[in-house]
Amino acid sequence: MSGFRSLSSGLRALQPAAFGVDPSGERLARIRRSPHFKDGVFQNPGGFARTRPSGSTVEFAKVFFDKDQRPRRAPEGRIPVHPTTLADISRPPATGLRLTWMGHSSVLAEIDGHRVLFDPVWGERCSPIPFAGPKRLHPVPLPLAALGPVDVVVISHDHYDHLDMPSIKALAGTDTLFAVPLGVGAHLEHWGVSADRLRELDWHETTKVGGLTLTATPARHFCGRGLRNTQHTLWASWVVAGEEHRVFHSGDTGYFEGFKDIGAEHGPFDATMIQIGAYSDFWPDIHMTPEEGMRAHLDLQGGPSAGPMLPIHWATFNLATHAWADPGEGSLAAARRAGSRVALPRPGEPFEPTAETVPGEPWWRGVAAVPAGGWPADGVGGETGPATDTARDIPGAAPEGTGEPEIVPAG
Repeated sequence: MSGFRSLSSGLRALQPAAFGVDPSGERLARIRRSPHFKDGVFQNPGGFARTRPSGSTVEFAKVFFDKDQRPRRAPEGRIPVHPTTLADISRPPATGLRLTWMGHSSVLAEIDGHRVLFDPVWGERCSPIPFAGPKRLHPVPLPLAALGPVDVVVISHDHYDHLDMPSIKALAGTDTLFAVPLGVGAHLEHWGVSADRLRELDWHETTKVGGLTLTATPARHFCGRGLRNTQHTLWASWVVAGEEHRVFHSGDTGYFEGFKDIGAEHGPFDATMIQIGAYSDFWPDIHMTPEEGMRAHLDLQGGPSAGPMLPIHWATFNLATHAWADPGEGSLAAARRAGSRVALPRPGEPFEPTAETVPGEPWWRGVAAVPAGGWPADGVGGETGPATDTARDIPGAAPEGTGEPEIVPAG
């Protein structure tokens, strides 16, 4: 038996550090006490959720690797990253609230004098190894070190496109605190974050950081980084409230009725950051289409008159089969159909959600493949994606499509 243990230890030693570690000890005991942990795994709200491509793996591979369709999933030109991010964020927000989308799901939120960094991914690839896996489609708007002091880093879950080991290691050398879902702290401690800087929460638990109140709220997704997916780390959406403003970050999630409950308890919000990219009919339970994202936004806000939706989880990595521009087109179309505000900044472009205007130009059209028939004059369109085939969730729209898990698992 000792030989088997030695072999097992040797295999673990060969695993990439980016795999992290499974929770153990008191952390694992706390996970097992969670009301959301049952039969050895965390349970999704709304019942069972498919976390791997449905249907035939062969059929999925045919679609994902199709040589004619694959070019549509990346821009044709250089993505226009905002050129003056550092200068812009060096000035305090006039309204007390400013969001800067850094790409994918990474957002710097400046709230009532405090700075929150959601899902920081500054790595070149969302992968456990540096030479393979989904590669960044645009550069980061500014170096992580240039961002300046951050009060708290908020992590939604442990997939590679949300929890990036190089970024965490860089932030571990600062004074920032980390708010993470239950179990995710094991990875961070493994990478050098001390336990006293961790705030590890189950759904509906709250922690205070300075003048901010952070609450982990439910999401419909899954977890896993290594060769095995033990479902022993939780995934979450997040509410962050300051003295005057409050925001919501969805993390990765499928649509579920619980958004209404989150909105009733914690909303309305000055802004929501909602996942609307990397969806597919192959994984309809755990990612949202733009239409579902807008539906979630309206549930959270109690209607279209509150703060805007910032679409996240798109443009930066190629993680699904839809055209690269479709999440942007679909978000614009869904907002117009719903009569709701949507913010569409370029990566790195700061904006203040409570200001009179927010960025709304479909900037992606300048660098994306033009769809058959051209871009819609009114913004209601999309090549074969959200605006035309997945419009089932906005009242008055035509029926269709849905959400995804990442290839690899990326997140």
